[in-house]
Amino acid sequence: MSQVDWKRYQIKPGQKVDLSEWNHQETKAWDGDKDEAVLQLAKLNESLEMLQEMLYAQGRHKVLVILQGMDTSGKDGVIRRVFEGVNPQGVRVAAFKVPTPLELAHDYLWRVHQQTPANGEIVIFNRSHYEDVLVVRVHNLVPPERWTKRYDQINAFERLLTEEGTTILKFYLHIDQEEQRQRLLERLDTPEKRWKFNPGDLKERALWAEYQKAYEAVLEKTSTAWAPWVLVPANRKWYRDLVISAALVDTLDSLKLAYPQPAEDLEVYRPQLLK
Repeated sequence: MSQVDWKRYQIKPGQKVDLSEWNHQETKAWDGDKDEAVLQLAKLNESLEMLQEMLYAQGRHKVLVILQGMDTSGKDGVIRRVFEGVNPQGVRVAAFKVPTPLELAHDYLWRVHQQTPANGEIVIFNRSHYEDVLVVRVHNLVPPERWTKRYDQINAFERLLTEEGTTILKFYLHIDQEEQRQRLLERLDTPEKRWKFNPGDLKERALWAEYQKAYEAVLEKTSTAWAPWVLVPANRKWYRDLVISAALVDTLDSLKLAYPQPAEDLEVYRPQLLK
């Protein structure tokens, strides 16, 4: 086990969620300090590398990791740090941006289903199908009678994936408005980060309250027994990464992964190599 009590942040099916009651700063899942957490994170990364290698070699299980959160909540940072060192052959990132005309011509899950993991693969969704009950809701892009049906559709879609062998891990990265302000200022103040600053983020920031309501609905309506949400306190980046790493390692470990055994005795080939 990872020694990190990440399950304390799982949203139970049907649980009411008030994001104002969740502490963005807390570190209660970890008994040690930040320095000890950094060491533990390194150990977890080693375990993740090994488990991911076995997942890829075995080629039986599929893992989907969904990252959602407000702008600057750390989705890119999680991908860089938590998955550092894993074999790129078996890990893929799918980023869902503004839909293309072709994607808009299909149902909203069409582009998503094409990116789901194959056997032996971990796929990380940087944003996801949940944008279609978040951005779509906040900006009134489709009528309420359409997007309100999508919670049940998403639950059914994710149930289909799990019944077909996909393990789903969903993380909501929870930061507060002041932390977002500091991170946006950091992008302006740091030359190598300026490319990440998007003036459009300020328009989305002005809709903070509306997004919080939309996320509360997502967490309440789509945290299921087969694909529960983990609400990660994300103001402290080291703690965010520790919680997510622990969840990944414990979940992969529960799959009882193993390297496949050869169909024949390979020792018969040793003499040829020793000539």
